[in-house]
Amino acid sequence: MTSILGISAYYHDSAAAVVRDGRIVAAAQEERFSRKRHDARLPRQAIEYCLREADTALEKLDAIVFYDKPLLKFERLLETYLYRAPRGFTSFVAAMPIWLKEKLYLKMLLKKEIAAIGRIGVKQLPRLLFTEHHQAHAASAFYASPFRDAAVLCLDGVGEWATSSAWIGAGKQLRPLWQIDFPHSLGLLYSAFTYYIGFRVNSGEYKLMGLAPYGQPRYAERILSNLVDLKDDGSFRLETKYFDYETGLRMTNRQFDELFDGKARTPEEPLTQRHMDLAASIQVVTEEIMLRLARTVRKETGAENLCLAGGVALNCVANGRILREAGFKDIWIQPAAGDAGGAVGAALAAWHQYYDGQRCLNDDENAPHDGMSGSFLGPRFSNDEGRQMLDAMGARYTIAEDAELLPRVASLLDQGNVIGWFSGRMEFGPRSLGARSILGDPRNPSMQSTMNLRIKFRESFRPFAPAILLEDAPRYFDIDRPSPYMLLVAQIRDEFRLPMSEADQNLFGIDRLNVPRSTIPATTHVDYSSRLQTADSRTNPRFHALLHEFKKLTSCPVLVNTSFNVRGEPIVCTPADAYRCFMNTEMEYLVIENLFLDKREQSPLPIEGRAQYEPD
Repeated sequence: MTSILGISAYYHDSAAAVVRDGRIVAAAQEERFSRKRHDARLPRQAIEYCLREADTALEKLDAIVFYDKPLLKFERLLETYLYRAPRGFTSFVAAMPIWLKEKLYLKMLLKKEIAAIGRIGVKQLPRLLFTEHHQAHAASAFYASPFRDAAVLCLDGVGEWATSSAWIGAGKQLRPLWQIDFPHSLGLLYSAFTYYIGFRVNSGEYKLMGLAPYGQPRYAERILSNLVDLKDDGSFRLETKYFDYETGLRMTNRQFDELFDGKARTPEEPLTQRHMDLAASIQVVTEEIMLRLARTVRKETGAENLCLAGGVALNCVANGRILREAGFKDIWIQPAAGDAGGAVGAALAAWHQYYDGQRCLNDDENAPHDGMSGSFLGPRFSNDEGRQMLDAMGARYTIAEDAELLPRVASLLDQGNVIGWFSGRMEFGPRSLGARSILGDPRNPSMQSTMNLRIKFRESFRPFAPAILLEDAPRYFDIDRPSPYMLLVAQIRDEFRLPMSEADQNLFGIDRLNVPRSTIPATTHVDYSSRLQTADSRTNPRFHALLHEFKKLTSCPVLVNTSFNVRGEPIVCTPADAYRCFMNTEMEYLVIENLFLDKREQSPLPIEGRAQYEPD
């Protein structure tokens, strides 16, 4: 057996993964263990977990693979500063000591720090390999996909040089076709508007996508006329004079402010219609670029299937358009599409391209499945482990088997309660998919604002995703295939839409928020769209069973599903994390495996256990 440890670290969203003979055994982000959002440090605890889950040790591994080539990244950084000099001198002075002390000698640093994790000598470590950044993205998408043959499109901020790249995969072979290089980056363009509208770069892009339907794309033509030279084939160049990300400490500059009629919004300022229109505009432009690139890849390769990775691939609205309009038979998006997924991709790339390993594919064409195991690749906790943690925290709970517990939870959801749901292995990637979730009744018109303001402590405009039984999805939504990873947007069907008064139809912007648009208003966005998750009995059996119980009781096969965390915190990992989150919010009930907790029966947390929420 060949066991490979993949690592992504030192930039943002560090993670670890173990692949054994081509099968992903474990994967997790460091933030879930350290409780530091987007933790970029070496993923020590994630590595330790992955080794435990794989029942192996560092010295028994065949290889350790890092998802980046630091020398190429340093080359890009140095060339950019030299080209732009004397601009960016302050940023250059800040960055160089870190590179010269640590990142330039990353191979030596990695060996030393990884050996310390295993309490072994550096010479006892297996070989250390490096993939290129986009190679790791492409491998995470193709080799984990259910496709034997596919085109691959990787879109992110920047790796070493590449910001967009196309690949062709066939069997165990994965070959690069072309790339677009820094500073011309779709990911950085989208992040520039994220910054300009007052959200955090590398974490607030999904807010921008959620805000877009409240606006009109009034600035789209201005973007295409001034910022982006977009060709018919999707290739593009940015007018860099409007941006500061090449050598500065900000994303945009004064010329950008002048082009869009004002300074960047600060996080404390209210959102205006102008901000919503800007969000709508950059979303439309992003969709158009992604769609043109996908059509070009389809034309160049003749491939019937497309795989997507890179942070931009988390734009589920654009993904839906690619599925409907790019001409592919099917698409598959890596659920951990950002840098965290690079850990999986690095290990898979080494298995197939260094060790010449075989792919792990299901030969049954009637039951295709991918290599991500529903993204349930993190740690699990038994009832006994949950009891030990809860007892140590003074929690009060009862124990019930699923035959009793699931109908009780369905009934409480039907009564309008919000419930924390902790079950099985933790998800890998940014989405909660029924293992670490907060659940609510989508039929309740006030559920969106309740969960945003009282549970998540975040902006009221943020939409929630519907989790639906796979077998019922085509009846409710305009979709004809599974969407297990919440990475496709679909429109709700006409028969579930509600009529709107003339006054409601004339509303603009955020005033449209509280107008119910369907029979499941808590999960229907203002444009009748939903970021859909389908649950099936094979990969997600317990969550599927809960949805089935809710359907039996209410005739509705849908639940609101949002991540089990609050603003500024990572998704919970352990039962203790779940209990603290539960006690620091207005959730009424908590389920940890077969342990059931009622908020009314709990004692208040001590002062040191109460949350101080950071901006996200």
